[in-house]
Amino acid sequence: MILVTGGTGFIGSHLVERLSAHGERVRLMMHRKTALSGPAVEVVHCNLATGEGIDRALSGTDVVIHLAGVTRALSSADYYEGNVTATGNLATAVAAASANGGSPIRMIHISSLAAIGPSADGTPVEEDAEPHPVSEYGRSKLEGERTLRAILPCAVVLRPPVVYGPRDTDVFQLLKSINRGIVAQIAGGDRFFSAIYVHDLVDGILMAARQPKAAGRAYFLAHSPAASWAELGRIAARIMGRAPRTMNIPLGAARAVGYAAEVWARLTRNPGIVSRDKVREAQCRYWFCNTKRAKEELGFEAPTSIEDGLAATLAWYREAGWLKY
Repeated sequence: MILVTGGTGFIGSHLVERLSAHGERVRLMMHRKTALSGPAVEVVHCNLATGEGIDRALSGTDVVIHLAGVTRALSSADYYEGNVTATGNLATAVAAASANGGSPIRMIHISSLAAIGPSADGTPVEEDAEPHPVSEYGRSKLEGERTLRAILPCAVVLRPPVVYGPRDTDVFQLLKSINRGIVAQIAGGDRFFSAIYVHDLVDGILMAARQPKAAGRAYFLAHSPAASWAELGRIAARIMGRAPRTMNIPLGAARAVGYAAEVWARLTRNPGIVSRDKVREAQCRYWFCNTKRAKEELGFEAPTSIEDGLAATLAWYREAGWLKY
């Protein structure tokens, strides 16, 4: 039995689909009531933040894939509750279940490149680099990793960078803007990033779950080589038949927009994709990671180029009615 947290999210939904299609027994750990079901999918309701119900969810489980986390928040406390406390509660329950006469449970924790931080000089960041997260999100993901390691030293940590594909709502905001004829970017030159198409990431997660040598290791999963946001914009514009106008926003203005978005988010109690925290990440020039370890130890290479991945993603958005072009 494979237990998945965050199974209804962007990445999690693709993972669950893949597992179900291959006849795997899947159990979803859910906080709220849901109608989600299927012949090979079981739903168990519990609360990662308090630990309530986790023991029940772990019964009969061989592998735990921990995707649940907080990527947008109204406060630092929200990030830490979702990315540190929840991870610690799950890891503690996994350790207890494995120690109380049960079979060892393998835990795969999905962290983020943000936990390590960007490259200072354009050299791809390696897994064992000294962490220097630049955002509250990144700091909470790093603390989540450290909490996990203290409880479950043999857990596998995966750190994807930008993840995109069908059903994603973050990169979608940029693609929607391009479709409308505008590309907004922070002034100061182009910025570069590692990325991975969601179907490739699912492949990497499952390879890590099945590879005994991965125990206790951390891996970056990304397509190589990296891309630039300008390149992504050009590819997307060509596919959609658009010629967008580029707006260069001074850093000070971007921070002001981030602050205004935070005020609105607090008023509406709905955290959005724009904040000063996200601006701090976006202003960094190089979000590169080295994928050599994943290739050598897992045999994993992400095959989907940014061009092919965007073509498939945009085709899905169009078919689903998210974009018209």
